[in-house]
Amino acid sequence: MKQVVLKQELDAKPKAADFELIDVETPECPKDGLLVKVRYISLDPYVGTRLRGKHMGEAAPAPRTGLIPGAIVGEILESQAPGFKPGQFIHSMEGGWAEFIALKAEDVQIVDPEAAPLESYIGVLGMPGLTAWAGVTQLAKVRDGDVFLVNAAAGPVGGTAGQIARMKGAKTLIGIAGGQEKCREVEESYGFDFCLDYKQADWKDGLKKAAPDGISVHFENVGSDMLSLAMSSMQLYGRAVLCGLAAHYHEDGPPAMTSIGMVIGKRASLHGLVVYDYYSRWDEFRNEVAPWVKSGKVAYIHDEVSGLEKAPALMEKLMNGKNVGKCVVAL
Repeated sequence: MKQVVLKQELDAKPKAADFELIDVETPECPKDGLLVKVRYISLDPYVGTRLRGKHMGEAAPAPRTGLIPGAIVGEILESQAPGFKPGQFIHSMEGGWAEFIALKAEDVQIVDPEAAPLESYIGVLGMPGLTAWAGVTQLAKVRDGDVFLVNAAAGPVGGTAGQIARMKGAKTLIGIAGGQEKCREVEESYGFDFCLDYKQADWKDGLKKAAPDGISVHFENVGSDMLSLAMSSMQLYGRAVLCGLAAHYHEDGPPAMTSIGMVIGKRASLHGLVVYDYYSRWDEFRNEVAPWVKSGKVAYIHDEVSGLEKAPALMEKLMNGKNVGKCVVAL
């Protein structure tokens, strides 16, 4: 089978030239496990730091041989696990950049292509969607009348978070994204009321116009500067979810920092979000969100390529923020 590996250890954010496509033996079905044919591979920002061994203490894959991590949706070819049979479709966070994967049964969930499109389980009904759902419904507890702000709004987490916030009663959705194309997608595809293009000189003035009375909920995906801006516009007793630090993932300097004075002054609540805490709630999340996806009430955008050999170039695109929507490799 084909598999993508690293050529050498990384000391900077990955680029296409850091990878190579090789031939390896197809794995055998493990005892009490599954052999899966990969249909879709998810490329996510955290993978960039994991490839350098800087993601929550997880080791980087070995150059030339190690499996590059990535969530997958696939089809069971062979099963030695009770309750699983060939022909079923699965989602797993323990996949990788290869045509076939051997998996433990406890690391997969059966997914239903009749409940929602199969490709949706890699993004809006996958880890990005679970992240958005957890932040909006479990931490911020968005309710009727909220004014909701999210940055990286064209991405799969930000775009889904805003749409779920709308389903939960938010009256105003404000996104922040980079470039006219991304902002157009945020407003037209995701249905946000406003999208602020941070590449424009006067973009911060747009936040005052979009939320003259301030925001009540903020979903942070980028970093300390964006968080400080959101806090300056926060209503009293507002809530912020701290999900990602995309602007800081590949920095080697001091950690991201923001002033705590505004937090006190605003009487705000800050909630740290690590999606791993919600892996036991995949069914609850999908049972609520899948009907919205199937009906079109919650939309998704994929930046998709076909073929494993195209994964490295798409990864470089993602690392440089050039993607529009969820980065997906279809096999």
